[in-house]
Amino acid sequence: MVTSIRLDEKTELRLEHLATRTGRTKAYYLRELITSGLDDLEEAYLAAATLERVRSKREKVYTSAQVRTELGLDD
Repeated sequence: MVTSIRLDEKTELRLEHLATRTGRTKAYYLRELITSGLDDLEEAYLAAATLERVRSKREKVYTSAQVRTELGLDD
């Protein structure tokens, strides 16, 4: 899939410098950044959405006692 982004000049120069110094492509580093950063972004944004559902009582919440009982861990 082809995707394009616009970078500010300073970021573009830093990326170009890194690619030149290491012999890798700018695309390689952009893929690395996206892959490594996507977990953090998903965690942050999806957690915020879940918290909003909990606060608005659209998401069921269980106590630890309920979970232990449901899983049979209190036996």
